[in-house]
Amino acid sequence: MAKSLVYDKSLAYAVRIVNLYKYLSEQKRETVMSKQLLRSGTSIGANVSEALNAESDSDFIHKLAIAQKEVNETAYWLSLLEKTEFLTTQEYQSMSSDTDELRKMIASIILTKKENIQQAKKTKKNSQLTTHNS
Repeated sequence: MAKSLVYDKSLAYAVRIVNLYKYLSEQKRETVMSKQLLRSGTSIGANVSEALNAESDSDFIHKLAIAQKEVNETAYWLSLLEKTEFLTTQEYQSMSSDTDELRKMIASIILTKKENIQQAKKTKKNSQLTTHNS
């Protein structure tokens, strides 16, 4: 599989999520929200990995859109854990910063891919018109 920056970032983020889960479950004795966080936070990288091996452009976008939804869910669980004082403000802000970075990266990749698809369609249409008019 070809590695990419978003893959590397999402893998590193998943490692942080797993370590946070261990901390929350072992030291804070919180298991319900932390399991949800573990599921959504590690799912981001899994979907990025699937996107990198997508069968088509639409499959690529679909997999990244799922990753984007998982980022949003993870942000929710982090916020709830902070508001219920299982995470300190500093712990929350550190994770939230990485979450926002992943969210922006994934959104940018999706937007760029959609723009590239539109541009390719325009180029193909113009090429067909030129060939037809010759």
